[in-house]
Amino acid sequence: MTVSSPSEDIRGADVIVSLARIYPQLYLVPGPDGSEEYKRIVECGEIPKHVSRPHFKCCPEDSLITEMTPAGPVPVITLSERADFELFLQIMAHRCVPKEIPVTQGASILDGVINWTKIRAHEKEFILKNGPDADWNAEFDRFTSDRKNFKDALVILSRGPYSAVSAEKAGFSEAEWLELSHIIRKTHECTHFICRRLFPDKKDPVWDELVADAAGLFAAFGRFDLQLAELFLGISGEKYIGGRLENYIDGEENRQERLDSLASEIHRTLLRFSEISEQCDPADPYGFALRLEEEIGCWKKA
Repeated sequence: MTVSSPSEDIRGADVIVSLARIYPQLYLVPGPDGSEEYKRIVECGEIPKHVSRPHFKCCPEDSLITEMTPAGPVPVITLSERADFELFLQIMAHRCVPKEIPVTQGASILDGVINWTKIRAHEKEFILKNGPDADWNAEFDRFTSDRKNFKDALVILSRGPYSAVSAEKAGFSEAEWLELSHIIRKTHECTHFICRRLFPDKKDPVWDELVADAAGLFAAFGRFDLQLAELFLGISGEKYIGGRLENYIDGEENRQERLDSLASEIHRTLLRFSEISEQCDPADPYGFALRLEEEIGCWKKA
């Protein structure tokens, strides 16, 4: 039987093996030749010329699990080798172009990945049910008119300190912080998946990051940690002191003033998050995230 979706709980080298069977573009090497073949494989459903994966190092700690969320299940892929994480994104997110992946990027959601395995499985079922003379072209148009039938969402994670915050600054040992960072990162990205599916009209990048960080902390500790939330963004009280927050400010004019103003608003919002967290089930980080989404009125970006 052909597997048409990422399976649950796969470990080690089998992660890339399993994924490449579903998304054969993973057999390609980023570059001019790879990007041309990528178009034929992904856009036209061609079979790749070669089916080997020596370009991926693979690691025993790699994993592929299915995370159950309020917006439905989503595959979560963890690639422990940084080179494999960057290679995966170059192939899957950047159309097999060897684009530089920022060192600050430790995770990504790929939403809308074409899955020809699902299309072929449906074609086989359609012909079996309706006979070889059935109009597959018309059925193909109908089937692919709904993106849910053939496009997948994938969460891809690397391993490393969350938000480039060192274990020493976070107050943990190196090993503890790596494990906690992975929990925060996974829940953060899955929260983005949930909010994009359930609240597609709410598009404020700073608010989205605040909610996703909060859910990640809640998953890691069973509570919201205001100090770590501010440390991730690089704010102290109502001042910006250097960190991830600057990624959300465009231009250089009055940059520090605008960062301080934004930091002040974030500080007040996170204090409200702390209050809400006390009313939520410590074992339900996604419930906490949904509760926060009800509070978007408390957020007024400066």
